[in-house]
Amino acid sequence: MASYLLKRIFAMVITLWFVITITFFLMHAIPGGPFSSEKQLPEEVLEALNEKYNLNDPLYKQYFDYLKGVLVFDFGPSFKRVGVMVNDLIYSGFPVSAKVGGVSILMIVLMGIPLGIISALKQNSLTDYIVTIMATIGVAVPSFVIATVIIYVFSSRLGFLPSHGLTTWRHYVGPVISLSGFSLAFVARLTRSSMLEVMQQDYIRTARAKGLDEGVVIFKHALKNALIPVVTYMGPMIAAILTGSFVIERIFAIPGMGKHFVESVGNRDYTVIMGITIFYAFFAIVMILVVDILYGLIDPRIKFSD
Repeated sequence: MASYLLKRIFAMVITLWFVITITFFLMHAIPGGPFSSEKQLPEEVLEALNEKYNLNDPLYKQYFDYLKGVLVFDFGPSFKRVGVMVNDLIYSGFPVSAKVGGVSILMIVLMGIPLGIISALKQNSLTDYIVTIMATIGVAVPSFVIATVIIYVFSSRLGFLPSHGLTTWRHYVGPVISLSGFSLAFVARLTRSSMLEVMQQDYIRTARAKGLDEGVVIFKHALKNALIPVVTYMGPMIAAILTGSFVIERIFAIPGMGKHFVESVGNRDYTVIMGITIFYAFFAIVMILVVDILYGLIDPRIKFSD
């Protein structure tokens, strides 16, 4: 197990290095610079800004300086926000995104998996058809459409829900529904199809032939194996949701990481773009490792090879 973890950590470091390198050179390959969009900047001011942020240094020196900063978890200053460090934006934005994302993940797990199980156990029934139709709609309708409908109907017309911010529990309803809609529907469909496949296996028929209680057959024998594809999907999903949705946070004016990322792209704020990208990549890589470890806990037949 220890040898396996060391190999995975080494692979994580290499993957993260690739992400950093690709992101860095892509940012610098874009024509212009972070200050080129400023209106009527005198040449001497532009030169002073480039000098202040070391943008006049050779590209290879900028790259190695940035790598040194990343090694000590320092993503540098924002080019567009005076006196603001990228680390500060991440520290302030991530907890906000994580609160909305955490509630969304809870909703996905508590609703998506049970709906998939019920739909599989009641195959070809009215309940199965209703769940399947709802899941298909949830997968087909984009999150920004759901968010727009919620704001128009429940905020503007009916006044039931606030349209922006995260002050009270009602502020969470719109963002959480919009953010969890696709994943909840996908998890429900994935759980259903996986359960149907597992329920046809020989060991399930054997368990039933031994006279085991149906609840034991479903939750102890079938559900564990059926959850493996669901856990595989939920690893990257959790990383994506917890680190913020670019679209949803923009629509509901939530000051999370997604909002910071969208603004940094519009402002060509290189350091913020790279910092948030690296943070998300790190989070996603860690979640994939957690998923691989969970495989062994869910199914004892899965062994970690040294």
